Amino acid sequence: MIFKFGGQLQPVEIEEWEAERSPAVFVTDARHAEETLARAGIIYENEIRLEKIGFCKIENQQECVAGTLCIPKLLDVLNSRYRMFFFVNRYHIVIVDDEDFSLRLIRRIQRKRMHQGETKERFLYNFIAEFMSRDQEMLVAYERRLLRMEEDVTQEHTEMFQNRLMPIRRELLNLRSYYDEMMDLTKELEENENGLFLNDQLKYFGTLTDRADRLMSRTSHLLEYARQVKEAYQSQIDNRQNNNMQFLTVISTIFFPLTLITGWFGMNFKDMPGLENGYPAVMALSIVIIVICILIFKKKKII
Repeated sequence: MIFKFGGQLQPVEIEEWEAERSPAVFVTDARHAEETLARAGIIYENEIRLEKIGFCKIENQQECVAGTLCIPKLLDVLNSRYRMFFFVNRYHIVIVDDEDFSLRLIRRIQRKRMHQGETKERFLYNFIAEFMSRDQEMLVAYERRLLRMEEDVTQEHTEMFQNRLMPIRRELLNLRSYYDEMMDLTKELEENENGLFLNDQLKYFGTLTDRADRLMSRTSHLLEYARQVKEAYQSQIDNRQNNNMQFLTVISTIFFPLTLITGWFGMNFKDMPGLENGYPAVMALSIVIIVICILIFKKKKII
């Protein structure tokens, strides 16, 4: 599809555009990418394979800027991405996307924004801002999940805790890398190395850089919060283990003297004192030892 630049993005047919040759956005798939690039006057010598895209980055060429976007999907941050190429020359933008994600973004821009694409700089700002707009809500959802997990730790409801926390940490690490890539990408656009963008329009890319920076900072704070929640859980586990060890120590301390007494009277000697009628005395001594140990432990607040 072709959308002509203007206050409102207007879809136009190929024949109409061929007659006017006005600045426009071209949205195509990988199969028709070469044809569309040629129509827009963009030369790109490398192979266009969307499945090979793994990062968000910019590549400056003599007559155009070539970039890739690798955007995490909301429902599967770790494993699923929207992948697309975009190309910008002095007049046109070409977006290569096999999933129609870019078309959905453009329709959202048409519904929501008054100034949709007077210039290619304004369009790029709207396009990138639109797919980043959902991220703040997504990070708030992560924060709520961590808050619930912290409450569970406080209330000792820690079943499957590690299995719940580890995916969150991996997803946040993934998002932090993504926002770092987006910061580099928008900074490259703002630097305008090839002079393809109007100087008074570069402010839009600066705004995008600030937004990516804030999102990355928020993600870093959430990672730190996740670490603190994990430490609280580990502290609770350590306290529980210490209590168990303390209990076993008390039991061992109480029964050690009893073991000594039974070992003493278990020796095979004929003339051992108390061997004939010593059972009541041994029982009484054992009870006294147990009571004394319990009193000592209570006084020291061990039990």
